[in-house]
Amino acid sequence: MDQNAAIAVVGTFDSKGEEHLFIKQAIEGRGLKTLSINVGTKSPSTFPADLDLYGEVIKGENIVDRDEAIEAILTRAREVIEERYEKGEIFGIISAGGGTGTHIGTSIMRVLPLGVPKVMVSTVASRDMAKIVGTKDITMMHSVVDLLGVNSISGGVLDRAAGAVCGMVQNQWKAQSKKKRVALTMFGFITKAAELTKGYLEEMGYEVIAFHANGTGGMAMEELAAEGYFQGILDLATHELADELTGGYCRGIGPERLEPVPRRDIPRLVVPGGLDCAVLEFTRETIPDQFRDRKIFFYDFRSAIRLNEKETRFLAGQLAEKLNKNIHNVKALIPVRGWSEADQEGGPLYDPGMSDSFVQTFRQSLNPRVEIKEADLHINDPAFAKLAATIMDEMLQPE
Repeated sequence: MDQNAAIAVVGTFDSKGEEHLFIKQAIEGRGLKTLSINVGTKSPSTFPADLDLYGEVIKGENIVDRDEAIEAILTRAREVIEERYEKGEIFGIISAGGGTGTHIGTSIMRVLPLGVPKVMVSTVASRDMAKIVGTKDITMMHSVVDLLGVNSISGGVLDRAAGAVCGMVQNQWKAQSKKKRVALTMFGFITKAAELTKGYLEEMGYEVIAFHANGTGGMAMEELAAEGYFQGILDLATHELADELTGGYCRGIGPERLEPVPRRDIPRLVVPGGLDCAVLEFTRETIPDQFRDRKIFFYDFRSAIRLNEKETRFLAGQLAEKLNKNIHNVKALIPVRGWSEADQEGGPLYDPGMSDSFVQTFRQSLNPRVEIKEADLHINDPAFAKLAATIMDEMLQPE
């Protein structure tokens, strides 16, 4: 921990000055430094802040429209946080607020990389935070009560939040591994495949970082790959494409999923793990009419439907289109006997004819310079995991 660095206390000090001053003093009372930054758009800070962006951005430019004011303050605040972080002047960030304050605070936090503590005390933390947190390691803390000054309840919440961020920046653990890192995507229906593949890669001397391919997970992997965390990617689970197409449970990927990693030369091995099905939220008692003629795998509050011919061929073409953008760095490996635990002989989603349709379209659409290997195995077979690990290892060897 850099003794000269500070925890950034960022917030709308015009409306939440008392609360942020309390957080600032609670952190300093624990022996750590703070850098207070006002990002309020209505008036100057209610206490002497280290940086008051209101005067610099809003008052100086005479911006009156609220949306324009917020965007202007966000732009400048992100610049300030990035500059201070790159200079080693901050090593954590904390904020508190309601709906707008949460939007502003987390939007600023998002410029900081993985590992920098980020704590947001929010009155709306109990709502869906998928878009707020996204792919970042932001810790959301529900204030429970509204933030209108410091009282016997909110004071306790804010003090615990200050204690949390102080504890985070004082972490002692450091990663010892100097091994090459391989990103591995997985999801529930191919857990066995992921566990086995991870084991084989570790035996080969790699560190394996797994990502739950649930929409956010795949995107987080792509972002970290772009930041240089990985030497290779084993995309064992490409199921997110199916759920994105159908509005399924693991939707939420962006267009960059499975695209070439920007500014990086990273080998990627792609497997159609989970591309046999889409996962939707319904049970045996609530099957939507449009899916009653599908093969269905019921397993909890969600159910998986076998994709139809149109969906299957579309995904094959989409995947091929993405891989064609990076023909020198990608390979495909297809398990002929099934792509998920439900897609195997005797399983509720088993349909080899539909899988053949995928492979046919995939081959027709894929640049012939991209290698495709078909293995007469199921995705969860140990032999398939060993084959996937071996191919990944070969792709990572220097030419």
